[in-house]
Amino acid sequence: MLAEIITIGDEILIGQIVDTNSAFMSKELNKIGVQVYQITSVQDDREHILKALQNAQENADLVLITGGLGPTKDDITKHTLCEFFDDTLVENANVLAHVKSLFIDRLGREPLPANLLQALVPSKAIVLPNQQGTAPGIWLEKENTVFVSMPGVPYEMKQLLIDEVFPRVLKKFERPFIYHKTLLTYGMGESEVAKRIEAWENALPPEIKLAYLPSFGKVRLRLSSKGTNEKVLLQSVNKQMDLVHALLEDIAIGYEDETSIEQRIGTLLVEKGKTLGVAESCTGGAIASLFTEHAGASAYFNGGVIPYHTVLKTTILGVDAELIKKHNVVSIPVSEAMALQATKIFNSDYAIATTGIAGPTKGDGIDEVGTVCIAIATPKGIISEKFSFGTARERVITKAVNKALEMLLKEILKN
Repeated sequence: MLAEIITIGDEILIGQIVDTNSAFMSKELNKIGVQVYQITSVQDDREHILKALQNAQENADLVLITGGLGPTKDDITKHTLCEFFDDTLVENANVLAHVKSLFIDRLGREPLPANLLQALVPSKAIVLPNQQGTAPGIWLEKENTVFVSMPGVPYEMKQLLIDEVFPRVLKKFERPFIYHKTLLTYGMGESEVAKRIEAWENALPPEIKLAYLPSFGKVRLRLSSKGTNEKVLLQSVNKQMDLVHALLEDIAIGYEDETSIEQRIGTLLVEKGKTLGVAESCTGGAIASLFTEHAGASAYFNGGVIPYHTVLKTTILGVDAELIKKHNVVSIPVSEAMALQATKIFNSDYAIATTGIAGPTKGDGIDEVGTVCIAIATPKGIISEKFSFGTARERVITKAVNKALEMLLKEILKN
C-alpha cells in the first residue's frame, strides 16, 4: 500500500516554516504498514494543487494533504478539492456548532463571519471532527484512491491523523506489516563500522535490508523488513539485530525510539546514585538541553552554566584569570578547571566542560576555528582532550556535544 503526502503553502516553499508534518506522518504511516511513495510541497495555487492531486491519484492508494484550510482568501484547498471532485461546498451543521462553541465557550466572544465559513465542506466528503481547531478534516474518495485533507497546524493534524484518519485506513485497506529496528552507535565512523560487521552484513537474509545512517560522531544501523506474518518478521529482524549488537557491543548505546546516549547516561547515573553538572562555552547549553528535555532528569542533572564570554569563566565559574592568561581560554588546563569548578558549583559527582572556537571568527582564542577542548570531571579524577572539528560552525558544535557525551559515558562505565 502506497501513500503520498502533499503539503500546501507558500510559507513552506520560501522557507518561512519547516515542514515537520511530513516527517510525523511518514513515521506514523510506516507503523501501520503504509509506505510513503512521495512527498510533495506545492504553492497556494489552484493549478499547482490540481496537478499534484492528479499525479498523486496515479501513484498512491492514500493521499494525505495538509494546509490551506484556514478562513482567509489565500486558503484555497477546499475550493480546489471541489473542482477536482466535481463537487460543491455545503454547510455542515455539526462543524458550525463546533466553531461557535470554540469561540463563545473557550474564547468568550462571537466568531467572525470568516470563521463560520469553516463549516463549509465538500458535499461528497466524510467530515472528520477537529477537536483542536475550527477546520475539520475532509475524507474524499476517487476511484481507488482516498484523499484526506487536514489543517497544517501540527497539533491539529496529529489529533486528526491518529484519532480519525488511521482508524478508517485500518478498516478500509489491507496492509503488510513493516518493521524497522535501529541500533545507535557512538564514537566510530561509518566505514570502520561497516568493516567490522562486513561478514554479518553479507550473510543477511535477502528480505532484511540494512541502512547506514551516519551523522557527526555517531552511526545508526537500521534493519528493515516487511511481510504478512508479523511474528515471523519480528523474530527474524530481532535475531539479526542481536547478532550485530554483539559485534558492536563496545560502541552500541541502545535502540532508537527506546533510548539515546543522554538517556543511557542518565540511567547509569541514577543506578549509581551519582549526579552531573555542565559548564558549556562553545556548545552554548546544547548539552544541558539534551538532558533536560527528558522527564526525570532532575534525578541526576544538577544544573549547568554557560560562561560564553571569557570574563564569565572567571567571574561566574571561578576559573583563575591567570590560568586563562597563561594557557589561553581554549586549552586543556582551562577546560579541566571549568569541569572541576562545575562539580563544586553544582555539587555534582561528574561534570562536562567545553571550551572552543565554533567560528566563523576566532574570538578570544588563538587556535584555528574548530578547535575544542573537552574535560570530564569524575569522582576518581579528570580526563580531557583537544579536538579539531573542522570549520563549519554547526558541525563543530554538534561534534563537540556528541564527543563530550561519548567521553562521559565511557568514564561512567569505567567507574
